[in-house]
Amino acid sequence: MSMNIFGDKVTEERGENARLSAFVGAIAVGDLVKSTLGPKGMDKLLQSMSSSKALVTNDGATILKSIPFDNPAAKVLVNIAKVQDDQVGDGTTSVTVFASELLREAEKLVDQKIHPQTIIEGYRIAEKAALAQLEKLAVDNSDNTEKFKDDLLNIARTTLSSKILSQDRDHFAKMSVDAVLRLKGSTNLDHIQIIKKAGGKLSDSFLAEGFILDKRFGVGQPKKIEDARILIANTPMDSDKVKIFGAKFKVKSTSKLAELEKAEREKMKSKVEKIKQFNINCFVNRQLIYDWPEQLFTDSGINSIEHADFDGVERLALVTGGEVISTFDNPENAKLGHCKSIEEILIGEDVMTRFTGVAAGKACTIVLRGSTDQALDEAERSLHDALSVLSQVTKETRTVLGGGCSEMNMSKAVEQTAQNESGKKSLAIESYAKALRQLPTILCDNAGYDSSELVSKLRSCIYNGLTNSGLDLNNGKIADMSDFGILESYKLKKAVVSSASEAAEVLLRVDDIIKAKPRTADRGRGHP
Repeated sequence: MSMNIFGDKVTEERGENARLSAFVGAIAVGDLVKSTLGPKGMDKLLQSMSSSKALVTNDGATILKSIPFDNPAAKVLVNIAKVQDDQVGDGTTSVTVFASELLREAEKLVDQKIHPQTIIEGYRIAEKAALAQLEKLAVDNSDNTEKFKDDLLNIARTTLSSKILSQDRDHFAKMSVDAVLRLKGSTNLDHIQIIKKAGGKLSDSFLAEGFILDKRFGVGQPKKIEDARILIANTPMDSDKVKIFGAKFKVKSTSKLAELEKAEREKMKSKVEKIKQFNINCFVNRQLIYDWPEQLFTDSGINSIEHADFDGVERLALVTGGEVISTFDNPENAKLGHCKSIEEILIGEDVMTRFTGVAAGKACTIVLRGSTDQALDEAERSLHDALSVLSQVTKETRTVLGGGCSEMNMSKAVEQTAQNESGKKSLAIESYAKALRQLPTILCDNAGYDSSELVSKLRSCIYNGLTNSGLDLNNGKIADMSDFGILESYKLKKAVVSSASEAAEVLLRVDDIIKAKPRTADRGRGHP
C-alpha cells in the first residue's frame, strides 16, 4: 500500500505514466499544427468562445498562443514556437513539428526499454552531426550585391509560399526585400510601418517610402508642405475651458465669465506664440488641438495635426529624427524633425498624411489592402514573418536550400554517425535521423502526394550525391532546389534543429508530473 503524502486536489503521475503524458501532449500539439506546414499547408480557424472574434491563421506561434493547453508538455512546445517567433520570426511550425517527431521516436525507444538518458545522449550526438552538416551546406553570397538580392527575394518567396500571400508572392517578396534593404542592416522593424485598410484586394497593397500617419491636417491648411520642419509635441492644446476638475466658479455677472474666457484665450495665444518661436511649418500633437489654437496655427502658416496617438508620435520622432517635447521655453535646444515633404493622400476612402524624404531614410510604410479583416490580419502576420527573416538574413547572410533538401542531407549525416556508435545509443541516433525525414514526409502528405514514394526517391538522390535535390511540390517530383530558388535562412534552420532538440530533451527528462491547485492564503490556519 502506498502512502499518500499529498494534500487534496493534488494528482501525481509517475514514471511511465508521466512520460506517456509528456509524449502524448507533445505529439498531439505536433499533429495539430503539422497540417499547416509547407506551400500546400492549410490554415486554422480559431474562434474564441467569449468574443465573436474569429482568427484564420497559418502561423504556428499564433495558433499555439491562442489555444489554452492544460498538458505541461504542450506548453513546452508552445514556448519553443514563441521563442522561434521572437528570435527569427518564422519556422514556428517546423520547430514544433520537429520536436514532436523527436518525441514520437523517443516513445518507441522507451517502449523497447531504452533508458531516456541514453536517448538524450544519442540525440545530442545526432544534433551535433546535423548542425555540422547544415553548416557545410550553407552558402554565403553577401559579397555579391546582385546575387545576395536574389537570395533575399528567393527567401521571401519561400517564406510567403506557405502563407495567404502565396498567390501574389512575387509582389510581396519584392516589397519585403525593398523594405528590409532600406533598413541597411538594422533588424529594428519599427522603421517599417504596416497600415491595414480593408477594401480592394491583397494585390493592391503597396510600399510607400517614408511614413504615413492616419490623420489629416487642420481645417483650411494647405494640403502639402515642402521642406518640412516638424515640432512633435505631447501637450494639451484645449485650455479654452477651465480645466480644473471639480472647480466651481461663482460669478456676479456674465462679464466676469467673459473675462475668464479671455484670460484662457490669451494663455493659449501665448503658448502658440512660443511654439512659433521654433521656426516650424508643421506642428504634430499627441493630444487634441482646439479650434482656436488651430486657427492661430493656420494664420501663422503652420500646418497642425492633432491626436497623433502615442504610437504615431513616437514613430514619427524616430523616423524624422526629432524628439517629442512638452515644454516650449527653450526653442534653441529642441530637436526638430525634418523631411522633404508632407502631403495628404487618399488610401481607399480615407485621407492620410504622408511624410516623404524622412531624415532616417530607413523608414517606409507598407499599406495592406484586402477584402476582410481576417485576411488583412493574416497578411500582416505573413508579412511580419517575411520581414523578420529577411532582416535576420542581412545580419547572418548564409542560406541553405529548402524543400526538404537540408533535412534530408542532415538525416544522411546523422545516419552515418549512427554507424560509428555502438550499443543502444546508435538506435537513438537513427531515430533522430528518422525524425528529420518526417519534415519532407509531412510536406508531401500536405500536398496530397504519396510521401513514402517521394521521400525514398529524395533520399536516394541525396545519398547518390545530388545534394541539391528537394521536393517540387507543384509537380510532385524531385528537383534541384537551386534551380527553383527555394532558399531558407541558415539561422532559421539552425534555430529549428537546436530548439527542437532541446525541447525534446527537456521533456524526456521528466519522470514525475505533480499537478496541484495553488495554495490559498487561509490554509493551515485551522481552516479546512
